[in-house]
Amino acid sequence: MPVQSVSVNIDGARVTPALQEAVDNLGSADGEVVLDFSGVDRVDPSALREMEKLAEIAGEKSVKVVLCGVSVGVYKALKLMNLTGRFSFSG
Repeated sequence: MPVQSVSVNIDGARVTPALQEAVDNLGSADGEVVLDFSGVDRVDPSALREMEKLAEIAGEKSVKVVLCGVSVGVYKALKLMNLTGRFSFSG
């Protein structure tokens, strides 16, 4: 069965609401959710909590979450929160 991918563009000015939208879209994803972080320079604590929630729900639903265009600063924040192992990364 082909994997149906859901793609969400993460707006740097609205990171947390965009991540909440991604969480809401997990139900319609059949295998993969792609989040484009190319417009995001930093993430705040509420966005990190939402990323944690996204990873948890995706794991429960066996949905792969791919983060694209992640800046070094965002990657470091995810690394500090021990979240990098819960996501796949793409250039």
